[in-house]
Amino acid sequence: MSMKVSVERIDVAGRAQVGECPVWRASEQALYWVDIPARRIVRLHIGSGLRSEWVLPEHVACLAFDRGGTVLAGLETGLFAVTLAASGAPGATAEARLRPLAAPTFPAPGMRFNDGRCDRQGRFWSGTMVKDMSLASPAGALFRFDEHGTLSAPIVDGLITQNGLAWSPDGATMYLSDSHPTRRMIWVFDFDAETGTPHNRRVFADLHHHAGRPDGAAVDADGCYWTCANDGGRLLRFTPRGKLDREIAVPAVKPTMCAFGGDNFDTLFVTSIRPAGSASDDDGAVFAVRPGVRGLPEPEYAGTL
Repeated sequence: MSMKVSVERIDVAGRAQVGECPVWRASEQALYWVDIPARRIVRLHIGSGLRSEWVLPEHVACLAFDRGGTVLAGLETGLFAVTLAASGAPGATAEARLRPLAAPTFPAPGMRFNDGRCDRQGRFWSGTMVKDMSLASPAGALFRFDEHGTLSAPIVDGLITQNGLAWSPDGATMYLSDSHPTRRMIWVFDFDAETGTPHNRRVFADLHHHAGRPDGAAVDADGCYWTCANDGGRLLRFTPRGKLDREIAVPAVKPTMCAFGGDNFDTLFVTSIRPAGSASDDDGAVFAVRPGVRGLPEPEYAGTL
C-alpha cells in the first residue's frame, strides 16, 4: 500500500552525479556514500552537518568498513583497502590511499564492480557489470571476498547490472537483483551461513509488475526487503514472501540505494542519481525517510585489511 511518511532532503549532503551505497557508521554517527563517476567517497556527520570527501583514482561503486575503520571498496579494477586520510580544513577534499586486495579476470572490456556489502558473518560480496548499460551485456557476476582475503570464482553469473544485495536478519536468506531495464528482477536464495554459499535460487519479485527497476536494497528488523525503484521515484517494501506491502514516494526519480541508520536505526537514508540535462533540485540528493520501522546495523568486514 502507498504510505505518506516523512521524507526529508538533506541539503548539506550536496548533490551527486550517481550517489550510491549509503552506509551508516554508528560509532561516528555519520553517513558515508559514494559518487561513482566523480570518484568520490563522501561522509556526512549528521549532528554537525560537516561534510567531507575523498577522491579516488577510479570509479568507486560500493564500500564497507572493517572493525578498525579501514574501507573495503569495489572499484573499476578490483577490490581495494582504502584509508581515508584526515581531510584538513572542514569540508575539504582529501586523497584516499589505496592498497589492492583482489581482482577477478574480467570477461569483457569496460567493466567495474557495482553493488556490494557484507553478509551477517562479515564476508564482503560484490558484483561486476559492463559500464555501458546500452550493451545489455550479461558479462557480470557476483563474487565473495572472505575473511581470509580470498576472492571466490563467480558464484552467480550472467548478470547485466548486479544490484540489490541483502541478507535476512538471521542470515539464512540472501537477496540479489538485476536492475537492467531488460531484467528488472529480484531473486532470493537459501544461504548457508557457515560456508557462505547461496543455493535454491528463485524469483522473489518481478518489477515488470511494479514501478521502476530494482536498485540497491536493505532489510529491516522485521525481515522485510526494501528496494529503491530506480526510474520510479519509489521505495518498495516486500515481505519475506515477496508480497509488496508498502510503497513510499521520494522526490528523486532515480533513487539508487537505501540504508538504515540514525540513533535507533529508524531512519532510511536514500541516495539518488542526477540525470544529465533533465535534473530537478531533488535529483542527486540524499534523503532521510522515516518509514515507521527499524533496521539493523550494517555488518563489518570480519577480516583484517
